Amino acid sequence: MMTNLICQVLPIAAPTLGWAAHALVLARRLRTARTDPLTGLMRREEFTARAPRAVRHPQAAVLLLDLNGFKQINDTHGHAVGDQVLAAVGRRLAAWCASRGGFAARLGGDEFTAVVRLAPDADLDEELTYGLSARLSAPLDAGTVTLSPRASIGLCHTAHRPGAALSELLRAADEAMYTAKRLGDHWRPAGATSTYPTVAGRRAGRPGTHLTLLTPVRRRAAS
Repeated sequence: MMTNLICQVLPIAAPTLGWAAHALVLARRLRTARTDPLTGLMRREEFTARAPRAVRHPQAAVLLLDLNGFKQINDTHGHAVGDQVLAAVGRRLAAWCASRGGFAARLGGDEFTAVVRLAPDADLDEELTYGLSARLSAPLDAGTVTLSPRASIGLCHTAHRPGAALSELLRAADEAMYTAKRLGDHWRPAGATSTYPTVAGRRAGRPGTHLTLLTPVRRRAAS
């Protein structure tokens, strides 16, 4: 009796089980396509799809981060160590963002972005210098060497640019990040308006501007 029942059910259940397994495979592939395999953060495309809604929150802030001296890490210690740095930065950034109702993405190379919620009365220096920057630069044991990753951070609070599109907020955060890098600061806030024209979302400026902004600078010692 039981054998007959199983024989009757199998032809009906098999297609359903097959479609369920197929759906799981597709879902896994979709997650892989949306996630950077090295850092576990979302990719640029997923971020630009999700962020426009997130930045509508009145306490939302857009961050853009770029690691300092990352090329030197790759050149000196090898790309395997560089990958460990990127993975660690991704984990640390994701944890910091999650605790502030946000999320992060790797835009490519050693550049990251995020959307978080910061209260209007938040102490931004406490949040970014002693919070995010300190978390990112915690010593990392990479096996053959111990490193302290450091980043320049630009921040644009959406309350300062009501109704601005994500592209404008990212451009403002990008400008602030390059200002922080040039001055050797941990982070800088975006101004009320964008200062430089941009090409493909990156600042263009006058001839030679890039050379000036990308020249290594002496960093201010952390207090």
